[in-house]
Amino acid sequence: MQVFSTVAEFRQACTQAKRPLGLVPTMGALHAGHTALIRRSVDECKTTAATLFVNPAQFGPKEDFNSYPRNVQADMGTFEHEGVNLLFTPSTDEVYPPDFDTWVHAGKLSERLEGEFRPGHFRGVATVVCKLLSIARPDKAYFGQKDVQQTLVIKRINTDLNLGADIVVVPTVREPDGLALSSRNVKLNPDERRVATVLYNALSLAKEAVANGATDAGAIRAAMEELLRKEPLAQMDYATITDASTLEQLDAISRPALALIAARIGKTRLIDNMPLYP
Repeated sequence: MQVFSTVAEFRQACTQAKRPLGLVPTMGALHAGHTALIRRSVDECKTTAATLFVNPAQFGPKEDFNSYPRNVQADMGTFEHEGVNLLFTPSTDEVYPPDFDTWVHAGKLSERLEGEFRPGHFRGVATVVCKLLSIARPDKAYFGQKDVQQTLVIKRINTDLNLGADIVVVPTVREPDGLALSSRNVKLNPDERRVATVLYNALSLAKEAVANGATDAGAIRAAMEELLRKEPLAQMDYATITDASTLEQLDAISRPALALIAARIGKTRLIDNMPLYP
C-alpha cells in the first residue's frame, strides 16, 4: 500500500493507476461498514484508493470534531489488510490552505433534515468530496446507505459538476440487534448502547407497516415518534417519511420512500434510515 500526504502526489498516483479506479473516502475510526465499502471496490476495480481525513469543515462549532474517534495506526492496518492500494492522509492545511475560500453548496437536498439540524454540514461534505473526486478522478466512488442524505448530496454534485464518477451506494451494515454501525457508537455507554436499538426498531415498524399495505405516511411517522418518545434516554431530532430521491416529506406512500431518524442517545447523536417500497 502506498501512502500519500500531498494532493500532488496522490493525484499523480491516481493518474498512473490501473483502471478502473475505485475511491473510498473515510474519516477513519474504521468499522465493518467501511470494510464493506473497501471490499466492494476491491471486487469491482483494479485499483482501490482510500482517504483518511477527519474533515473539520463538516463539523459545527458545537459538534464533536476534537472528540471524534481517531485510531490512525489501527486504520492503516485495516486499509492494508483489506487491499487498499493507494491511501491519501492529508493534513488540514493540505486540503484547506490558509487562503481557501471556495465552497460547494448542494441546493435543496442539503437544506433539509440534517441540513436544518447541522447548518453548514453539507457545505463541508460537498466541498471535500468535490475536491477528492477532482483530485483522484475515480471511475467509482463508494459511500454507505446509512448516510443516505449524504449519498444523495454527493450524487447531485457529481452530476451537476460533471465530476465523472459512478457513485456506488453500499447497504448499511448492522449489528446483530439492528444498530447501524457508526464510528460514534464507541461513545455509547452500556445503557446507551442498549437503548440505541430504538432507532432500528422505529424504522422496522415503518418497514413492516408499509409491507402490510399501509400508505398513510403521517400515521407511520406518528407511530415512529411515539416509539422514540417512550425511551427516556433518546432525544429525537426527527423521525420522518420522505421521497427516496428528493427527501421531500410525504403524506402518502405511493412510490419509493425513506424512513429517516436522527436522535441523541445520551450525548451521542445517531442517524439511520430504511428504504420503503409500497
